[in-house]
Amino acid sequence: MEYNVLLYERELIMGGQLEETINNTAGFHVVRRFQTATDAIGQGGMFQPNLILFDTTGKNAIGLLEKFHEAFPKLPILCTGDQWRADTASRFLQAGGSGYIVKPFTTEELKEAVENFAKNGSGRDSSVYTFFSPKGKSGKTTLIANLALALARRTREQVGIIDADLQFGDMAVFFNLQPATTIVEAVRDSEFLQPVSLSSYFMPVTENVRVLCGTRTPNLIDRVAIDGFERILAMSRELFRYVLIDVPQAFNPTSIAAAEASDATFLCAMKNDGYETYHMMRALEIFKDWPDYQERVKPIFTRVTPCNAASREKLSDDLGFPVTAVIPNAYDIVSTAADNGRMAVDIEPSSALTQAVNKLADQLTRGSHVAMEARA
Repeated sequence: MEYNVLLYERELIMGGQLEETINNTAGFHVVRRFQTATDAIGQGGMFQPNLILFDTTGKNAIGLLEKFHEAFPKLPILCTGDQWRADTASRFLQAGGSGYIVKPFTTEELKEAVENFAKNGSGRDSSVYTFFSPKGKSGKTTLIANLALALARRTREQVGIIDADLQFGDMAVFFNLQPATTIVEAVRDSEFLQPVSLSSYFMPVTENVRVLCGTRTPNLIDRVAIDGFERILAMSRELFRYVLIDVPQAFNPTSIAAAEASDATFLCAMKNDGYETYHMMRALEIFKDWPDYQERVKPIFTRVTPCNAASREKLSDDLGFPVTAVIPNAYDIVSTAADNGRMAVDIEPSSALTQAVNKLADQLTRGSHVAMEARA
């Protein structure tokens, strides 16, 4: 696609620098540069732009952006600023921006930013889900990996996985990845990153699924600072339509930070020895500090036999809380898929497991649309 760019930049020298960068980017051309918002709004339409770059550094920038959005309602507006902050970027996205990029930027960063918001819309539409287990061997990592593929295929949206099980995460093993960068490097560099540059830390699995892999060795856990981790989570909202976070069992600062930053937290337990319901009940008690915990906490039981509505209702009654989903016992399918470096939804598209995962994906897509309408 060819981009005819209307550039609004208050600073003369910066404006010249940005214009040169844009014109040197393949497929991009500045049709007109403005230093005042009034001129840009009043005259910009005659140059037939299909992309606006908007300077956010002036006074009343939010109000000006809203006016730009009213004047050019069908055009994507890429906001530019001196630094990336989650709260600042969020305000501009809510006011009508399609994305946010730190200036001055390179040709590669510009292309990546425009490609990202073209695929993902904007961070205000993203949904972030944390997957937590009170005990080990819950099947949550298997569920996340297969659910990510199901979401991407059913929606054709960008899906990101963050492996935040900092000592024993194995998402890279699931997808047979050899990551050049991991969550350790991403958190280490987070102060100097923005969403467009964070993108390269995620390893591609498919065209629409990428993974930020966990630590290479358990002893690196201390290198993942919580404030940096929170910045990574905030940036990921602008990169992906759906973000799935795998956190360690039991509560620690990482799992708490992920849950607090998420739209919903899925409590996962494998139905096995009869104590899972008790452990789930104890976990629910912790989340009751949230005033909206009944909407944000979603219990899931895996390896349920028989896996049907009656079993889900029975588990809900035992738990005293609605169970969001039940996943069947499909150990043989999962093992065969793993041995072949694939996911269960790939090798058995008609299996009960795949059907259950697809049903959960449908629930999430419907739920995210409802949430977006509520926020609007």
